[in-house]
Amino acid sequence: MKVAVIGCTHAGTAAIKNTLALYPEAEIHVFERNDTVSFLSCGIALYVGGVVEEAESLFYASVEGFEDKGVNMYMKHEVTDVDVEGKQLEAKDLTNDKVTTHAFDKLIVTTGSWPITPPFPGFDLDNIVLCKNYDHAKEIIRRSEHVENVTVVGGGYIGVELVEAFEEKGKNVTLIDAESRILSRYLDKTFTDPVEATLREKGVDMHLDELVKSFEGKDSVEKVITNKGEIKADLVVLCIGFRPNTDLFKDKLQTLPNGAIVIDEYMQTSEKDIYAAGDCCAVPYNPTKKQAYIPLATNAVRMGTLVAQNLVKPTFKHPGTQGTSGLKIYNHYIGSTGLTENAAAVNEMEVGTAYLEDTYRPDFMPENSIVKLKLVYEKATHRVVGAQVISDTDLTQVVNTVSVAIAKDVTIEELALTDFFFQPHFNKPVNYLNQVALMAMEDAKE
Repeated sequence: MKVAVIGCTHAGTAAIKNTLALYPEAEIHVFERNDTVSFLSCGIALYVGGVVEEAESLFYASVEGFEDKGVNMYMKHEVTDVDVEGKQLEAKDLTNDKVTTHAFDKLIVTTGSWPITPPFPGFDLDNIVLCKNYDHAKEIIRRSEHVENVTVVGGGYIGVELVEAFEEKGKNVTLIDAESRILSRYLDKTFTDPVEATLREKGVDMHLDELVKSFEGKDSVEKVITNKGEIKADLVVLCIGFRPNTDLFKDKLQTLPNGAIVIDEYMQTSEKDIYAAGDCCAVPYNPTKKQAYIPLATNAVRMGTLVAQNLVKPTFKHPGTQGTSGLKIYNHYIGSTGLTENAAAVNEMEVGTAYLEDTYRPDFMPENSIVKLKLVYEKATHRVVGAQVISDTDLTQVVNTVSVAIAKDVTIEELALTDFFFQPHFNKPVNYLNQVALMAMEDAKE
């Protein structure tokens, strides 16, 4: 069996590792535009902040490691065309422009995503950088060493983490976001307000509900022009979001309107023997019971693993995702899973919510923290569809528990009576997750 893999970050790496383990006789050919594999881009902010000393430590697999196991690694090769019916692809060697043709029996598409880059005038100025891969990480560090004013465009997870990292490095930091709140995709207002307050206390210049229009400067960027004014900038990092990197398969595979490849429950695309995984494709989203585009490393690894399991015959169905994520910004430990109240409204789902704000363990304990916990449930079925938590103590594992509850269609009544241990070092006799579910039950009676 000849297996071709296009792209080798999280989904591709997982697919290769598991294909090697399951089908030792398989002939695997991997095509990657870069000269590295498996880079953990979620660690770039840690690298910028000095928590991680070497960017090289953000890799968890290597080209040499795969080659030692017999994998044919075509690094710095760009796949320029795929004949999905004839089962062959063309790849260009980016070092010499030579094009070669390769046949395959099975194709695994793990082309990932790419940062959204609107056509801003002045985008080609020096010191305007993206934040996605290993090369970007090195460029951000190099360019930030001798600048004072750093502007981050985009208030999602990556943008907010970079803001913290740059501020702790002593830079004058500005954050611009088109939304009225940071982290609005993951958290409701109750949970973003404390983070915004802390950022302002640290001196971060927040420009929310503001649109970037252009960049100005001679050779290097000097100003960011927005719909509300101009901002001095020596370095701009764009973290607006990501889009599926699927132009290669336009009109060849079934996709969502945004280009995300549609897969079935066994990871197969609309064409036989062609599979897809990771940020390039849509994923079953359990809270809504629909396909959604949720580019997360955790989803990519699981999907890459499932591709290998189903490569020869349908074996394991995709269990769906809840889009579970976590974040630490300064003293805030934040977790989110499933739908926020705002996201439920966008998806036209009628939901109820319960909100708990309390000390997380008994008051007689000498040290304590406040936990803020929100539970979102579907009114018609009472099934749990989302949760958010924030605290100065790391209580983020609660969203992993709720993630399992969403996946299993657990109701608020079932969650309220779920058996959780009690020990004063960790919680109260009525666990905060039990308590918020009991509150949801009261809300559901109204």
